[in-house]
Amino acid sequence: SQGVQARGASFWSSAFNLMNAIMGSGILGLSYAMANTGIIGFRYTHTVFPIQYKFSCVDSICAMSTYLFILKSEMPAAVTGFMSTGTSGKWFEDGVTLLILVTLIVVLPLALLPKIGFLGYTSSLAFFFMLFFTVVVVVKKWSIPCPLPVNSTVSLVKTTHTPTHTDFSWKNYSYAYAVPTMAFSFLCHTAVLPIYCELHRPTKQRMQNVANVSIFLSFVVYLISALFGYLTFYTHVESELLLGYDTYLPRDVVVMSVRIAILLAVLLTVPLIHFPARKAVLMLCRGDREFSWLSHALSCFFILTFVLLLAIFVPDIRNVFGVVGSTTSTCLLFVYPGMFYLRISSEPMRSLSSAGAVLLMVIGLFVGVLSLCVIIVSWVQGP
Repeated sequence: SQGVQARGASFWSSAFNLMNAIMGSGILGLSYAMANTGIIGFRYTHTVFPIQYKFSCVDSICAMSTYLFILKSEMPAAVTGFMSTGTSGKWFEDGVTLLILVTLIVVLPLALLPKIGFLGYTSSLAFFFMLFFTVVVVVKKWSIPCPLPVNSTVSLVKTTHTPTHTDFSWKNYSYAYAVPTMAFSFLCHTAVLPIYCELHRPTKQRMQNVANVSIFLSFVVYLISALFGYLTFYTHVESELLLGYDTYLPRDVVVMSVRIAILLAVLLTVPLIHFPARKAVLMLCRGDREFSWLSHALSCFFILTFVLLLAIFVPDIRNVFGVVGSTTSTCLLFVYPGMFYLRISSEPMRSLSSAGAVLLMVIGLFVGVLSLCVIIVSWVQGP
């Protein structure tokens, strides 16, 4: 991009961008994952997923459509929560209308920026929104009684219809979506190469330091929010954590505020993920040519229109998570890194590193094929 070259992005701008790529709406489901895997199992998977890099246009587009889908689903409730209970039939109660507005007003201008380093400010804001969410989860731990009141109608419904972490029957297909969903949620690899290319004085060690800081801070925020969310509700934790607070702390101003904060963080993540997707499209269509504002703008409009249509018309985003997570995400997380390492490494096959690469490939193939097969079986058998 010779036409827009300037001083590279600072260390902290790059770190915030990478943290924003790592953290997203998945933070709402981590307590539920901990309830189903146990604290020890969660800590293991939570440590393994974020440490490998990959790039994929498919994953970027799916991630953007997923975030927009979440915004479409959650924004009306978040906005109307601050309104009077008598309001109905207003334009802000339509998720599609709100989604189109925020895409045009917020996402499009940020996505049109020529360099990913410019998003360091919005990424830092998104990180502090996530930090605010974590602080609220910790504080609200002491506002909800323990044990939870069992005479609540909602609690009885949950107890009757929601499988606990000990229910691993083959008829409970939710676990088939759990691993690929976590794999899909923890991916930050699409943003690594653009961030590295724009980093001021880019070196492998400097980028490694950016990754270390980003992953460590993300790990701490994820772990604390998941742990205290789980310790608040235990087996009654919802797949989306904030729903549990709606049950026991209805119309709590702090909870409603943190819901808005999470949605804003998700919104500010979409332009960041858009950059590597657009770069991949331009490389496929034009090759490594000089920067062109025309190609830049056209590809931006095309990608955003495509993901917006996906978010509007796809009825169940869990299927996107499951299928993409069990195919492209597991391949790019586990299989391809092992294959690439074996291809470029000069170490013998019997070495520890080569054996680890083979093991990584085997795990990826096993997890991906098993999850995809169980997901297909769940589709065939129906609800």
